[in-house]
Amino acid sequence: MFERTELQALKKRVKEPRKLIQVVMGPRQVGKTTMVSQLTQKLTMPYIFESADAVAAGNTAWLEQIWETARLKQKTQASNEFLLIIDEIQKISNWSETVKKLWDEDSLKKRSIKVIILGSSRLLLQQGLTESLAGRFETIYLTHWTFSEMEKAFGWDSDTYAWFGGYPGSASLINDEDRWKRYIRDSLIETSISKDILMLTRIDKPALLKQLFELGCTYSGQILSFTKLQGQLQDAGNTTTLSHYLRLLETAGLLGGLEKYAHTAIRKRSSSPKFQVFNNALLSAQQTDTLSDILEKPNDWGRIIESAVGTHLVNQAVKEHYAVYYWRDRNDEVDFILERQGKIIGIEVKSGFPKNKKGMDAFQKKFNPHKIYFIDNKSLSWSEFLKINPVELF
Repeated sequence: MFERTELQALKKRVKEPRKLIQVVMGPRQVGKTTMVSQLTQKLTMPYIFESADAVAAGNTAWLEQIWETARLKQKTQASNEFLLIIDEIQKISNWSETVKKLWDEDSLKKRSIKVIILGSSRLLLQQGLTESLAGRFETIYLTHWTFSEMEKAFGWDSDTYAWFGGYPGSASLINDEDRWKRYIRDSLIETSISKDILMLTRIDKPALLKQLFELGCTYSGQILSFTKLQGQLQDAGNTTTLSHYLRLLETAGLLGGLEKYAHTAIRKRSSSPKFQVFNNALLSAQQTDTLSDILEKPNDWGRIIESAVGTHLVNQAVKEHYAVYYWRDRNDEVDFILERQGKIIGIEVKSGFPKNKKGMDAFQKKFNPHKIYFIDNKSLSWSEFLKINPVELF
C-alpha cells in the first residue's frame, strides 16, 4: 500500500517520549485514517483506535470513557506506554476542554499514554487547539494528493491528474466518468459540506452555501466580485455572508478565494476573490465534458491547467507557510503571487488560451519581485511544475 511521506514524521514523533498530542488534520478522503492505520502496523506498543463519527455531538462522556479504557488497558497489560487514537474528534462538543483535563491528569500521574487525534474540519480543530490546548500539541497537515503521489500510486500522467484531481479513493472509477462524477458529487462533496460545515457551524442559508460552492468550482482560476456573483445566485444575501461562506469552504479544503496582492492588508481583504478549488476533481465533476472532450478545446483545457497549478500552490501553502495571491491592475494581470518571509514571486501560466503578456512586466516595475516564473511548456512545463515543492521557488 502506498505510504505518504507524513507517515514517517508521525512514526518518529510517536516513538519519542510522551510530550505532545499529535494532531493529524486535513480534508476528507486524503488518507488520514489510512495513514494512522499504517502507523499502528509499524508499532509494537498497544493501542486503541476509535472514531467519534457516529457519536452524539454533546457526548463528552464517550471521550472520557475511551480515555479511561486506555488507562485500564495500559495498567492491566503492564505496558510502559500506550497509544490512544481518536478520529473525527471535532464532532464532540467542547472536545478540547475534555482532552486538556484528561491529558493533564495523565501528565500529573506520569502515565505514558500517547495521543493522536484526527479531524477533517481545520477551522474547528484549530479553534479547540488554540483555546484549550496551547503548548500541548503539534500538527501534521495532510493535503490533497499531489501529482507525484498519484503518479507513483496509480501510474497517472499529468493530463489525467489535471482532470481527475487528487482523490485516491476515486482512482478506480475514472474509466467510467459518469460514475466517477456521481461519486465525487454525492459521496465526497455532499459529505464534506454536510459533515464538516453544516453539522458543525451555524449556517442560515445552506442552499446558498452549496450554490456558492458549485459556482465557485465552475469559475476556478477566475476573478469574480461578490457583487457580480450575487446576480447569479438565488437568495444571495450580502457580500459579507458570501465571504464568510467562502471562508468555511476553504477551511474544509474544498474551495478558496485568493486575494489580490497589495502592500496593505486592508486592500487585500477588500479585493474581489479569484476562485480556486483545492482539488481539480471538484471542478471536473461539475462539467458535462469528459477528459477526451476537454482536450479538444484548447481554451477550456488551458483553464483546467491553470486551476491544477493553483491547487498545487494552495495545498502546499498550508504546509510550507507561504501566502498565495493574484495581481491585477486594469488589463494587467499575473496569475499567482507567492509571499514568504518578505520575498514575493510572480508566476504566470501560459497554456491553452491567449493572455495579455504585459502583466508580468507591469508587476515587476511596481513590486520588484524576488523571482518570476513562466509556465509555458518551453523552459518550464506545467507537468514539471506540479512535481516541484513551491517553497523551493524562493
